[in-house]
Amino acid sequence: MNTSPDFPRLLRAFFYEWATQQRNLSPHTIRSYRDTWRLFLRFATEHYHRPVTRLCLEDLTDKVVLGFLDHGEHVRHGSIGTRNCRLAALRSFFAFLAAREPSAVAQCSAVLHVPTKRAARPALCYLDANEVEAILAQPDRRTLEGQRDHALLSFLYNTGARIQEALDVCPNAIRFAAPATVLLFGKGKKERICPLWPETSQLLRSLLNRQPRPEDQPLFVNRHGQPLGASGVRFKLAQYVKSAMETTPSLAKKDVSPHTFRHAAAVALIAAGVDIAIIRSWLGHASIDTTAHYAQANIATKRAALAQVAPPATGARVPRWRKTEDVLTWLDSL
Repeated sequence: MNTSPDFPRLLRAFFYEWATQQRNLSPHTIRSYRDTWRLFLRFATEHYHRPVTRLCLEDLTDKVVLGFLDHGEHVRHGSIGTRNCRLAALRSFFAFLAAREPSAVAQCSAVLHVPTKRAARPALCYLDANEVEAILAQPDRRTLEGQRDHALLSFLYNTGARIQEALDVCPNAIRFAAPATVLLFGKGKKERICPLWPETSQLLRSLLNRQPRPEDQPLFVNRHGQPLGASGVRFKLAQYVKSAMETTPSLAKKDVSPHTFRHAAAVALIAAGVDIAIIRSWLGHASIDTTAHYAQANIATKRAALAQVAPPATGARVPRWRKTEDVLTWLDSL
């Protein structure tokens, strides 16, 4: 089959017109969509045994999409969450395509009806206060790198920021005068202001004094002065957690990532009795249901709630259905 010019043209329009100009999606979302399409087209070439230049729009059916999703989950060993993110990226294109090419509506509808996959929601992993302290004690603050890492991890715990939100912070987003605050840019280009502890503000000020940065450039940078990447933070954090395990063995049972500090901040706010609506605003959640998930995670809060409930009294009256051998007789008596 000869190459159809429609598919390259439409894919280009999807990224340059729809995603960038019309929707104004964030660079991170666009990169995620790009990576999905890279993997999807590679899978399609292997499926059809043809190079990408010979693929046409009609080749990208719902069956190929399902095959790609299963391949990512079972062969590449991606999580169900990753599978659903890949599907969301493909759905966006086919929804765009349905509006542009009425002749492809049936094909697009089939892809759009591919369901997301449900997954078990694991128990929330968060850090207790002593675990946070153990990790923060690991960076060697005598070095510039150690001072930067200590300031960054303290900032994550103080604000509950997502890792990229923290890495995007510039000096002009920080108010150092009391009361200290920072302006964060979250998902969907939403802005929010978070208060800073005086100690966190001083850590950021000291870092800037040691390594000055332009007002509109990211504060946290690597040794070459380039913005620090999330993967670099994860690598350094893993080293600090490994060292902290020697004094705090409970860390060995936890999968600690930069996002774990966000969970720790949220659970600490819940335990302190802060209103859940305020925590939602603090963390930048779109739905309060997401914030409520943290209330379920804190075991100390659960113990406090249980302490307010009296245990069952001994010698309590046995339910009538337990006295009756014939359950059907008991049901008839209701």
